[in-house]
Amino acid sequence: MGTPHLLDDCSLSPSRYLRKSPLQIFLTDARNVLKRDELGLEIAQIALPTALALAADPIASLIDTAFIGHIGPVELAAVGVSIAVFNQVSRIAIFPLVSVTTSFVAEDDAKATSAEEHESDSMEKAMPMNSDMRELSPLDSEKADDSSPFLTGRNQNINKSGIQKRHMPSASSALVIGGVLGLLQAIILIFSAKPVLNIMGVHSDSPMLAPAQRYLTLRSLGAPAVLLSLAMQGVFRGFKDTKTPLYATVAGDVTNIILDPIFIFSFGMGVSGAAIAHVISQYLISLILLLRLMEKVEVLPPSIKDLQFNRFLKNGSLLLARVIAVTCCVTLAASMAARQGPTCMAAFQICLQIWLTISLLADGLAVAAQAILASSFAKMDQCKAMATTSRVLQLGLVLGLFLAAFLGISLQFAWKLFTKDANVVHLMRIGIPFVALTQPINALAFVFDGINFGASDFAYSAYSMVCVAVISIGCLFLLSSSHGFIGIWIALTIYMTLRMLAGFGRIGTATGPWKFLRV
Repeated sequence: MGTPHLLDDCSLSPSRYLRKSPLQIFLTDARNVLKRDELGLEIAQIALPTALALAADPIASLIDTAFIGHIGPVELAAVGVSIAVFNQVSRIAIFPLVSVTTSFVAEDDAKATSAEEHESDSMEKAMPMNSDMRELSPLDSEKADDSSPFLTGRNQNINKSGIQKRHMPSASSALVIGGVLGLLQAIILIFSAKPVLNIMGVHSDSPMLAPAQRYLTLRSLGAPAVLLSLAMQGVFRGFKDTKTPLYATVAGDVTNIILDPIFIFSFGMGVSGAAIAHVISQYLISLILLLRLMEKVEVLPPSIKDLQFNRFLKNGSLLLARVIAVTCCVTLAASMAARQGPTCMAAFQICLQIWLTISLLADGLAVAAQAILASSFAKMDQCKAMATTSRVLQLGLVLGLFLAAFLGISLQFAWKLFTKDANVVHLMRIGIPFVALTQPINALAFVFDGINFGASDFAYSAYSMVCVAVISIGCLFLLSSSHGFIGIWIALTIYMTLRMLAGFGRIGTATGPWKFLRV
């Protein structure tokens, strides 16, 4: 059943969304942006748990930052560099893996659901419609089950609770790839921690080197758990189940919050205690997700041939190029701040963590857009695709404006939670306006990412981001050298603005998967 008032009007061409200008997509049915209709509820059920789950890990990092900030500015700056390195290296593997997994699982699930509905309709038509209707014999039932590739014993199984378990090659492939990438990341970071930190501007004579190296080495032990847990989150998102990842993430992060003061202060482990607490929480999250996933999916494939490595590698490599471009921009910004000393890096770390944490709330809308659009494109439901696109963009703009107002007010008083160092606070006050005012831009940029991923437009997403990164990196070098701390934030603002415009480019020109808008 379609969404009222918007999807029922399928007699109109989808081109009505761009009949005046590309910006028309922001205005179509805008009065219903907060309406709790079928589409609104579907978006909310996916976006809200996803936003909370996505924000939970950066919030845990913020709590780490708050605890460590009370040890001293050197330790705070050291952990800031280490977190930047770990997160950006992780994103190189995580983002392509999670993004393609969500799209592939959503597509496979949509096709499986359509096949099951078709099979059910066929069975009803084949059965005699009278009171003498007999039950199917075991042989008949077996034949009926074999008629659909999605209902065969090869694709479904019954667990001990009587729940059907699907064989989902895309899910199994994601877990295998996630585990391998996690191990590789751990090995690389553990054995190259010092050279990587040197590249980031933390040299041998820096007081930040020792604590930064300890934190990065210990936290790298949790890389396999991080990659596995996020691969499984991609699977659950594809099923449009975002509550399970939320529960698992909250359980893990609450554990991290409890262990932080115990390891850091009670045991006197300092930055090492913060890293160990975080690693324990990540393995707990992975365990919870794996146990729940095993109830729904046959995690182990019948054979290696059933795995979809080629499919993942083809699209994942495109997103890898995209993530490397994004990583270069953010990591370079952190490196520029580190080169200006511990005080600048400490202030930049706090502002960056707040910037990324709050911005990730919009990623919930991006995930909702991706999951719904991937399913809609698989079913060739153009009306649902455009209705979803308009709604999530409008919600993204509303969310961005709200976050800008909230941060602009709250951050004037919340800086005491992170540090008491007067010099760090001074620089934070300079960064706060950028953190707040860029929220509408960030929100739309993230939502456009989800829209393009939902349309499986991975090539455009990769190539456009590389162009954005080239321009942004040039701005970072130029502005950081001439304007210091404030120049870094001006360059990051330019970067997010270009990223938003690039995301809009595909729909705005009605090209690629959106050619149907010209009809």
